[in-house]
Amino acid sequence: MSKIIPIVMPKWGLAMKEGKLAGWLVQEGASISPGQEIMEVETDKIANVVEAQETGTLRRRVGEADKVYPVKTLLGVIADANVSDAEIDAFVAGFPVPAANADEADEGPKYHFAEVGRDRIRYAVRGERGPNVILIHGFGGDLDNWLFNIDALGETATVYALDLPGHGQSTKSIAEASLAGLADTVIGFMDALKIDTAHLVGHSMGAAIAVRIAEMAKGRALSLGLVAPAGLGPEINGDYITGFVKGTSRRDMRPVLELLFANAELVSRQLIEDVLKFKRIDGVDAALGKLGEALFGGAKQTDSVAAAAKASGLPITVVFGKEDRIIPPVHAEALAGTATIEVIDGAGHMPMMEAAKRVNELLAAAWTGG
Repeated sequence: MSKIIPIVMPKWGLAMKEGKLAGWLVQEGASISPGQEIMEVETDKIANVVEAQETGTLRRRVGEADKVYPVKTLLGVIADANVSDAEIDAFVAGFPVPAANADEADEGPKYHFAEVGRDRIRYAVRGERGPNVILIHGFGGDLDNWLFNIDALGETATVYALDLPGHGQSTKSIAEASLAGLADTVIGFMDALKIDTAHLVGHSMGAAIAVRIAEMAKGRALSLGLVAPAGLGPEINGDYITGFVKGTSRRDMRPVLELLFANAELVSRQLIEDVLKFKRIDGVDAALGKLGEALFGGAKQTDSVAAAAKASGLPITVVFGKEDRIIPPVHAEALAGTATIEVIDGAGHMPMMEAAKRVNELLAAAWTGG
């Protein structure tokens, strides 16, 4: 029988159990090529498109628009024209239905905790082969900012994503509100998990932290993947920092969070609620205010890491979204001639979400040689 390719409800992030098929972007009978957007999916975290992975013809749309499905549910079928309708029918009829709680049983604990000095650090890990990779989120974020990346990168590496102090489910206090202070925590995290060396990938503030780690713990960073990096120039959108720290309602937070994306529709009601819920936790506002003032006071970036990045001698990849409204993509020029630089059309300050496939390719090239 000729090859039949299933299209299933994707699993984005560690906690995703189901998603809504918001709509199909291609009709039955359409020719499909890798990277083509074929459907839109909404989760309780974010909405995004699903891209085809292989070539063929969309022979069957099984999933219905505006309906919620468990992850791994069959939504469509791609196959060549020489595959009969009877073969398609048999494939659809025989495709396994995801069992309740099967995902949790297969994957084990979603999150772990490590004691790093006085801090309790939440982290997740994916992959069991290849080099170590550490994902470091940005200001106000958490490890779920990498929900479109951790599993894909885990196919060729052992990938760790952590919540920095003051963020996510880690300790809410920040002992030292500086890049060096946060870098020291990540180095302690590496020590606690006996990670001798790792490729460091950081987003925004996390990218600047990655450079400081390479500077402070020489020999332990294998490469630097800098996504929408802070620390390469003085300009930053101060209204975003202030709005994020001071926002207390959906009305406050929606326009602030929309600044992160080229496509504002990616900011779901649940995303806003999750941010507000996080900000209501005791200690969060104080931690974010302290960190925001230390690193971005006066609507300027106070700490530059460009010279340290150049001096590291490491392979460096810089990725910006062309429509970044938080940090100007022109800052990448600070590492011209030192780094591989790509500015992605149609993406804002969160290119690892809006252009996940391309960002994953660029990052993984550091350890796969691709």
